Amino acid sequence: MDSSIIADRRLLRRRLGFWRLVAVVLLVALGFALYSFAFGESSTARPHIAHVTISGLITDDDELLERLEKIKDNDQAKAVVISISSPGGTTYGGEKIFKAIRAIAEKKPVVSDVRTLAASAGYMIATAGDTIIAGESSITGSIGVIFQYPQVRPLLDKLGVSLQEIKSSPLKAEPSPFHDTSEEAKTMIRNMVLDSYDWFVNLVADRRKLPHDEVLKLADGTIYTGRQALKVKLIDAVGGEPEIRAYLTSRNVSDKLPVVDWDKKSSTPFLLAGAVSRLITILGYGDLVKGQDLNGILPPKLLLDGLLSVWQVGQD
Repeated sequence: MDSSIIADRRLLRRRLGFWRLVAVVLLVALGFALYSFAFGESSTARPHIAHVTISGLITDDDELLERLEKIKDNDQAKAVVISISSPGGTTYGGEKIFKAIRAIAEKKPVVSDVRTLAASAGYMIATAGDTIIAGESSITGSIGVIFQYPQVRPLLDKLGVSLQEIKSSPLKAEPSPFHDTSEEAKTMIRNMVLDSYDWFVNLVADRRKLPHDEVLKLADGTIYTGRQALKVKLIDAVGGEPEIRAYLTSRNVSDKLPVVDWDKKSSTPFLLAGAVSRLITILGYGDLVKGQDLNGILPPKLLLDGLLSVWQVGQD
């Protein structure tokens, strides 16, 4: 066979392979677009019950606050269910989320759904709901505030290292991990903790409609199961989805409305990239485009949710 004919056929196969690859990518992209239309933002354009999950360490989360703001302003979200699975976090982070949920509650019913754990700042957030529903074995409570700081002086003494400092006043940069905390500094920190604690107790007393003295007895850091919390009136009911639906029905929210997740979906673009890579490999073009090469095609923010770095002196 003539060499030129062989070369032309090889070129034709390469071009055909390229367009097959393009067709696969377009099909996957189309499927992703259809999925987004059917189950994504379009579902929030119809009457529904919004669902938000708050889990892990509670911090000052701007993305979550923006999401809650959108739910508040979305007239198609007829009610909101906040599912909480958190051991707590920063007092300030809990305060911001609490206020954001209360802003929603001024416009539509909000149910706090206590899952495995909603303690400390997690419970603070739960009190923002119009009602709190927990499982029988859920853990909640731990009303209180704590401020912790490390002390590395014993280690430095063993290493023969010391730190000298000159400061404008005795309480500047206290407490310090490099020397024992003075009584004046301890008093300053204690006053700060007690002030935040008093705010927390008053918040619980107001939201749970309990006498201040009664809340003080509960606010000694004790944790409670759902059944125990119901007895001391820290929650309103023990149960799950049926009880949530029953409460919303009592607030004139139709039990026919679908529940739509408003949770952050950061992994979908990554899954899209992986799907494209797998399909290309299945079709025999794995050598042409490797999955990791898609990092150079799609914007990094579509493939990576980002790194989270957390540092805090204390947590409630």
